[in-house]
Amino acid sequence: MYKPVIIGYSGHGFVVLDAAEKAGLNVQAYTEKEEQTYNPFNLKYFGFEGDENFDGWNKDHEFILGIGDNRIREKVTELVASKKGKLISVIHPSAKISSYTKIGNGTFVAAGAMINPLVKIGKSVIINTGAIIEHECQIGNSAHIAPGAVLAGNVKVGIRSFIGANAVIKEGVIIGDDVIIGAGTVVLKDVANNKKLVGNPAREIN
Repeated sequence: MYKPVIIGYSGHGFVVLDAAEKAGLNVQAYTEKEEQTYNPFNLKYFGFEGDENFDGWNKDHEFILGIGDNRIREKVTELVASKKGKLISVIHPSAKISSYTKIGNGTFVAAGAMINPLVKIGKSVIINTGAIIEHECQIGNSAHIAPGAVLAGNVKVGIRSFIGANAVIKEGVIIGDDVIIGAGTVVLKDVANNKKLVGNPAREIN
């Protein structure tokens, strides 16, 4: 039996696997379009979850998301749900999370992340290494908060949005859906859907 199974087996997946191992999860297999020649965790190849003949849905497995791309992660989340599969979260034991925080299924919280009270995190979110999520923030499904990013209190981040490494979002700011905030960017005002921002203070780019 392969329980749980990680979907995606490359850079981000390796980080998730390391955290899963430290959290006591015994991951023995991975899914990918093709069997990988580089296999640092010595996992068994379990096929591709997108194939019609993939039989993993018919067995007693739990699935972990090892996919960094927000849109692909969202699509895989929908696929797992459509097959009535069970998606589980991975939380690194060094992460500091308030007991008053809500975290959706399929979310990854990496080493050193800090999540304070009354935060609501959607499903299939990435809270990456050392990120700080202050009180009462809301993070939409399939968003990614990159390493070292800081969300001050009451920040809202829309679905599939990406907050880059070491970016800072001012208290109360609303980030729309499908937004990209570049590394080191300081955001002081609300950001509409589908925008890309960089710099200090943030400026929009095409």
